Amino acid sequence: MMQRRDFLRATAAGLGAASVGLRAPRAGAEPPPETIRLRLNASGGALCNAPQYVAEDLFRGEGFTDVQYVNLQGTPPLAAIGKALASGEIDLSMTYATNTILRLDVGDPVVILAGVHVGCYELFGSGGVRAVRDLRGRKVAVPEMGSSHHTFVSMMAAHVGLDPRKDIEWIIQSPADAKRGLADGKIDALMAFPPDPQELRMKKIGHVIVSSAVDRPWSQYFCCMVTGNREFVRRHPVATKRAIRAFLKAADICATEPDRAARLLVDRGTTPSYAYARQTLKDLPYDRWRQLDPTDTVRFWSLRLHEAGLIKNGPNKIVAQGSDWRYFDELKKELKG
Repeated sequence: MMQRRDFLRATAAGLGAASVGLRAPRAGAEPPPETIRLRLNASGGALCNAPQYVAEDLFRGEGFTDVQYVNLQGTPPLAAIGKALASGEIDLSMTYATNTILRLDVGDPVVILAGVHVGCYELFGSGGVRAVRDLRGRKVAVPEMGSSHHTFVSMMAAHVGLDPRKDIEWIIQSPADAKRGLADGKIDALMAFPPDPQELRMKKIGHVIVSSAVDRPWSQYFCCMVTGNREFVRRHPVATKRAIRAFLKAADICATEPDRAARLLVDRGTTPSYAYARQTLKDLPYDRWRQLDPTDTVRFWSLRLHEAGLIKNGPNKIVAQGSDWRYFDELKKELKG
């Protein structure tokens, strides 16, 4: 079994360079990063954020000799990432686009920089729930009101004409309790993020109502994107581009080498289950980041959040104030598949 560093070196130098466009010479010709320190969150994201952890040695290859994975405090964990980015506790992170838009709506100093992949979340239901419209009057479990689980269900409900504030009975439960509740028939639906969808399918608990990896319109827009602290991006443009390059190379590794990437995630302690990690990497289309338009993504999610009554500002303001695609556009040309 190849060790983590050997795996990344081999992938970037061999298969990666040949088949997914990992072109080190272009990076080497650039100026060095303005800072050698890069701070990212150590945990809190779902397993679909695998590229952030697969990229650890790729960050070092881009000149970040001091890569720090910071343990964040706060609940829900995904909200803690947004707060840490806004405060400058961390510099960059993969985040859910919707979470970042919620931060931008209240004026937080963060900026969306690149898209990484689609397909994180899946809505599971009991036998009596076959479509999103069937959630009317049903019990839906979420870890907390305002969590990503609650946000995504609310957007889906509003999109089909339901009022998520009145038409759904929200049950506050941890993801572990929600999975047991669905199995025992105590709740009717839950929103799952990797590796929970993989576990639910393997254990044959409930059934998938919506999969954002395949079902339109959700499958046509980035779910996870690279977001930065605005001041870090302003002060460190070369470092920002180099870091984004590492994220995108890592996404390609997840797409082309899911078995080895899953082993790396287990070896570094990101997840205990190789089986669920491997299945997550095989389920998600990590190779679509070249094809999708990030501006369309931010507009789409902003409209859905506004529709659900979760943000006040319209998509034009969110895009204008909260996105910067310069580096992503350059890297899409550089890292051609």
